[in-house]
Amino acid sequence: MNINLTLIGQMIAFVGFVWFCMKYVWPPIMAAMEEREQKIADGLAAADRASHDLELAKEKAVERLKEAKEEAAGIIDAANKRANQLVEEAKEAAVAEADRVKASAQAEIEQETNRAREALRSEVATLSLVGAEKVLGASIDREAHKELVDQLAAEL
Repeated sequence: MNINLTLIGQMIAFVGFVWFCMKYVWPPIMAAMEEREQKIADGLAAADRASHDLELAKEKAVERLKEAKEEAAGIIDAANKRANQLVEEAKEAAVAEADRVKASAQAEIEQETNRAREALRSEVATLSLVGAEKVLGASIDREAHKELVDQLAAEL
């Protein structure tokens, strides 16, 4: 193999081409690659942040759901207690009303009993006078013997 001027010229052209590429072509390509690398790194970091934020949001949602369930249970318990209290108050009011009606009915029965006794006493006194009149065969003056008849009615 002969080293001639053509080979030296090609080497100089090649060195010139390499120097030109290193000076003018290589820096923009490297800058574009670094920029692209930075964008990819930022995208990955954003994805990691989004993943972390999603986990936090899920945890927060679970916590809020738990709190809402507890609050709902508390509201239901309070409503049940209030309903039981209202039922108890209604029962007490019904018992009080029943006692009042019972006492009223008892008083009315007592009054009717007393009226019936008085009517019966009056009737017995009248029948006693009629019987005594028949037995004695004479007329008995009711007005004259009113005190005796009242005493007899009171004893009955």
